[in-house]
Amino acid sequence: MSRPSLVARIRQRQAEGLMPVISEIKVRSPKEGDLLRGRSPSDLARTYLTRPIAGISVVTEPTQFGGSVETIRQVAALGDVPILRKDFLRDRAAMEETAEAGASTVLLTVSIIGLDHLAEVHAHAKACGLETLVETHQPEELDSVLALGLEPDILGINNRDILIGETDDGDVRRTEGIVAGVPPGWLVLSESAIAGAEDARRAREAGADAVLVGTAILRAPDPGEKIDELVGVGWSR
Repeated sequence: MSRPSLVARIRQRQAEGLMPVISEIKVRSPKEGDLLRGRSPSDLARTYLTRPIAGISVVTEPTQFGGSVETIRQVAALGDVPILRKDFLRDRAAMEETAEAGASTVLLTVSIIGLDHLAEVHAHAKACGLETLVETHQPEELDSVLALGLEPDILGINNRDILIGETDDGDVRRTEGIVAGVPPGWLVLSESAIAGAEDARRAREAGADAVLVGTAILRAPDPGEKIDELVGVGWSR
């Protein structure tokens, strides 16, 4: 199955002078509760697709976040957009399921998979034709990724702690504190706790190549206008 590249779309948005934004579809969260507010995932995706986003993140974890793999299929049917699957994925079978559903990129969280299995799962994701987003939250996790010799397509820095359901009050300082250790040339994504243009600007200036924004877009009175605000930060480096 041919899927659009999230990496290429991020670079395209940069070339267009736009801040690359991955907008998220998330049914609910432990911290914020219901985030759809009567809207369907497909309706949200249609709104997102009217803006120059870099991609759409779909949270498929069912217990804490109310997600479903079926949402990936629904979004993929709407247009030529890179889709990132976010979930607590740990094994080879999940990589195959992700590719079959139509995602372009898969989230591999260091603290969820563990160092003993990360390289194996990463290799299988690549064998399935997926781009990889390897997510860190601590500087030590980045050190471990480097020690394993992994070269993910995208290196993610989660500004919140996924191990406690992202219920902490993280902020962009997490990105600012970790990004300096990322090797030159790596693509860096700042995830979570991006409330608006100022946070996106700080992430860019720290060294992030793109931002992933969920709650701020989902809770905005007009999600499309919120995306406009974020991409309007622009791109320069």
